[in-house]
Amino acid sequence: MSSRPNNKAVNEGDLTQTIIEDADQTERKIRNWTLLGRVLVGVVLIVCWELFTRINWIDAYYWSNPTTILQTGWIALTEGALLADLVYTSGATIIGFVLGIFIGALLGLSFWWSELYARISEPYIIAFNAIPKLALAPVLVIMFGIGFSSKVILAFMMTVIVTALAAKSGVHAVDKDLEKLLFSLGATRRQVFAKVVIPSAMPWIVSSFKINIALALAGTIVGEFISSRQGIGRMILYAGQTMDTDLVWVGVVVLSVLSILMYLGTVGLEKMLLRGRPQ
Repeated sequence: MSSRPNNKAVNEGDLTQTIIEDADQTERKIRNWTLLGRVLVGVVLIVCWELFTRINWIDAYYWSNPTTILQTGWIALTEGALLADLVYTSGATIIGFVLGIFIGALLGLSFWWSELYARISEPYIIAFNAIPKLALAPVLVIMFGIGFSSKVILAFMMTVIVTALAAKSGVHAVDKDLEKLLFSLGATRRQVFAKVVIPSAMPWIVSSFKINIALALAGTIVGEFISSRQGIGRMILYAGQTMDTDLVWVGVVVLSVLSILMYLGTVGLEKMLLRGRPQ
């Protein structure tokens, strides 16, 4: 009599385990096929690009081709300043990105401390966000010079308000009932801020990383276009002025690869900061 319930529980447990394993196996297959599909699409695009320029379906002078881009890129890397330009651009982008998300998060989280302060500051934050920051780039370059600092400032300005608004949305999404419960149990405002507000707002802040890294890179490149001694943007501008379209495409390809790597970096950072949270 007692063995039947036990057998039923065992069977249900086996069934659940089988379903979970099947779901994991299906997810792995989807990831593998997705990766394969992305690689195949990229290979097809590159092969078609090379083939169409060789048979003169598209003008190689304007569009170059993958083989020439690789050769020009190797020369720029070994005999030119491509590596130094890459370090310059990526360094300004990353520093501006980190400063932007840090100060932006502090600004957005500060709205929790005072409702009056938040209401007074909100229209100015929104107005500043509406300003096309890239239009201020010439002024910023004049203020901070043509060196590294002006590129960092541009990357910072492109990201700080976006992060502040994301953090502000996270503050508004905090569970008010949980706050009241902790206050009723004797928790201080600092304790509630550290234990409830920051963890609740963190997914909102992290969600802005992928957008911000692209904005930071755009700000850096625009700053280099305006005036700079180094950087991928300066290299592209110089190549355009000298009609070296192959070198222009080298810069475009390098920026594309750099943006992908930075995007993957933000994905890894997001997973690290949200570790243990339900997806």
